Amino acid sequence: MTITPYLLYEDVDAALEFLARALGFEEVLRYTGPQGYVSHAEMRLGDDMIYLGDPGDGYRNPNKLGGPTVLVGVSDLDDVDALCERARAAGMQISEEPTDQQYGERRFGAIDPEGHHWHFSQPIDDVAPEDWGATTSG
Repeated sequence: MTITPYLLYEDVDAALEFLARALGFEEVLRYTGPQGYVSHAEMRLGDDMIYLGDPGDGYRNPNKLGGPTVLVGVSDLDDVDALCERARAAGMQISEEPTDQQYGERRFGAIDPEGHHWHFSQPIDDVAPEDWGATTSG
């Protein structure tokens, strides 16, 4: 099974360019529908994919709605500090500077131009869930 985040954008063309420049995503597929705009696109970062789409005139992005509607987590990265600087240089708003987390990851938060919230993390230590206050169901 594969679960793939599908992010909606008012301007998919701009999102494709920005995510490539700011975060290193690679465009895999772009479909411009009969309406004249990109209604579906696919991007890859390493072995993982995201889909992007423009659902039409009635859609409003998180910025226009006044707050986040989703948080996209990207984990198991090699160097979140370098990625954070790349994202910052491309104009991405950094909402949380790279910080070591109690659960064994180094993480930073960012917000893209349309208001989608992202967290990027890399493993730095192997910490059991119960050692940082979490419980498991197994």
